[in-house]
Amino acid sequence: MALFVPKDRKSLFRQFLAGMYDSVVITDPNGYMLEVNPRTSEYFGYEPEALLDQPVSKLIPGLKQDVVTRIRRGLDCDRHVVIDANGLSSEGVKIACEVAVSQIDLMNPGDLIFTIRNVERRREYLNALRSKANAFAISQTALFGCAEDGHFTEANEAFLEMFGLESLEAARQHCFCDFMGDDPLPEKFKSALAGEKSVVSIVADGDGDDQEELEIVLAPNIHARKCNGVVGSIQKVR
Repeated sequence: MALFVPKDRKSLFRQFLAGMYDSVVITDPNGYMLEVNPRTSEYFGYEPEALLDQPVSKLIPGLKQDVVTRIRRGLDCDRHVVIDANGLSSEGVKIACEVAVSQIDLMNPGDLIFTIRNVERRREYLNALRSKANAFAISQTALFGCAEDGHFTEANEAFLEMFGLESLEAARQHCFCDFMGDDPLPEKFKSALAGEKSVVSIVADGDGDDQEELEIVLAPNIHARKCNGVVGSIQKVR
């Protein structure tokens, strides 16, 4: 029977750092790097040996020594501090980062541990969402979203104006069939919930005795491979 032989604490600690998803940098109280994990090399493009005894500002330029000193003093009251910052790779490329700083008694009392998360992808995703939201808001085509039960969840200004609604909250008091109850639209709504996209042309009463041809597009609102409702657009053809 094999005997369990515990590894020394330093070896276990380094294995722990190597398994971390985030970049982890341990510094002395003044912010000079003592230990980095492999993820740090992946994020910033430096070999670990090139970072040892260098200031953490080599990776996060905003973390100059005076800033590190203020952070360390603030840690006397809090367990950790989280800041948004820009990192800088070895090739001079800026990297959006979220940096958590806390104290660790590793080699000396007051050593600091910087956990650095690359949020570049998250920032790009949020910027894309903002762009889509702005496009939704200013579109001259009436755009809307409905829950599975048909109640409106989203509507842009063009939609509110088309149906004489004062606000999004007013739209949320209605369901799809209140405004689009004529055949074949209710059935097309069900088809959208089942995953099918539909384009329907209808003739509706306009101003006075005029009639307007409308093109209505309905599609499933898919998130994480699940249909959470229906999205659609209404556009005047003539």
